[in-house]
Amino acid sequence: MSEQNQILLFNSPHGHYTADACIVWCFDDRFSGLLNEFVKTKGYQNCDLIKIAGGAKTLASPKLEDERLFLLKQIRTSINLHGTKHVILMCHEDCGAYGGKQAFAGDEEEFNQLCGDLKEASHILKNNLPEDVKIETVFADFGGIKSV
Repeated sequence: MSEQNQILLFNSPHGHYTADACIVWCFDDRFSGLLNEFVKTKGYQNCDLIKIAGGAKTLASPKLEDERLFLLKQIRTSINLHGTKHVILMCHEDCGAYGGKQAFAGDEEEFNQLCGDLKEASHILKNNLPEDVKIETVFADFGGIKSV
């Protein structure tokens, strides 16, 4: 490639890695900073990040079954290529994939619905992944992350 086409010089690692976790996260950019802090707090060096509208909602209650199958395939690929033994599923407050806050009668209803979807998504993964893969579910809000 000629230098005039170069947009950015950066040395990416060449070696193979084992992923500390495969993280299924909503692509809502309001929660990108939280994701970075979460990964740092966990001490992860290598993560396979799957950012998709609604995060874990795509497993629990997709609009189309093909969406769930695609996400399952991505998670399995992380396991097969990068030896991932830990999958983290996320849903968040005021998620557009659910219709935002206005789709719920209040914060408690929203939290309960999203936690229910996280449990359903976890159940789906437990039935479709090897037994030795740990599934963790988290709920993100504008104040941080809660384990669910």
